[in-house]
Amino acid sequence: MSEPQTITDPADPRLVDYTDLTDVELRRRREPAEGLFIAEGEKVIRRALAAGYTMRSMLLTAKWLDVMADVIDAVDAPVHLVEPRLAEQVTGYHVHRGALASMARKPLPDVVDVLAGAGRVAVLEGLVDHTNLGAIFRSAAALGMDAVLLSPDCADPLYRRAVKTSMGAVFSVPYARLDPWPGSLATLRDAGFHLLALTPAEGSVDLADAAPHRLPKAALLLGAEGEGLTERALAAADQRVRIPMAHGIDSLNVGAAAAVAFYAVNAG
Repeated sequence: MSEPQTITDPADPRLVDYTDLTDVELRRRREPAEGLFIAEGEKVIRRALAAGYTMRSMLLTAKWLDVMADVIDAVDAPVHLVEPRLAEQVTGYHVHRGALASMARKPLPDVVDVLAGAGRVAVLEGLVDHTNLGAIFRSAAALGMDAVLLSPDCADPLYRRAVKTSMGAVFSVPYARLDPWPGSLATLRDAGFHLLALTPAEGSVDLADAAPHRLPKAALLLGAEGEGLTERALAAADQRVRIPMAHGIDSLNVGAAAAVAFYAVNAG
């Protein structure tokens, strides 16, 4: 247990983990290099701890002391108590959830280890939008996907916005990076996966007609919002599939498309 310590100076070095949280480029460089990520809100903090992540410190406003009392008692990490205005000065935004925690990252697992025992995998190419990434992880957890694999240029699943959007689902779905890309897709094929590229492009078959739920092992490839999958990724797939559209709509948001596809590969 750590006794909460009141901090009144925004330049206090004890708050360094929480500075400039809205600066995406800065945080993208800092957090992996320093082995940390930020969990925001009571539920997300609890889910990170339950998933085995170690807390480095916690930043709270006074009204959250009682709510987080059991966490404070359980962890051996500094607890910084600040006024809401100071929290905003440090982080760069209004911390309306009132509770932040700096957590230590775990080593990223090997792709082969992530695939061991998996039968349903999402493969993401070039997704740089953290909100979409978080939504996909939430759907993956809710709809029975066993793992998520990321191309080297995908966004960080542990960036604060991705974690927040996923409601902590990034902690419950195993993930790894596929590098080199797309050559490493061969690892999935070697493991017995049938690669389905989700694309509205000509030549795709309806997802239902492809009957992905009957495949012993299925890997769904999804591309970035707007651009979709690259030609190299499409060429590496075993089959191109699409979600049928109505009313002249050409495609869905990648987060929505992922949810539909995840359900389809697990239906029946």
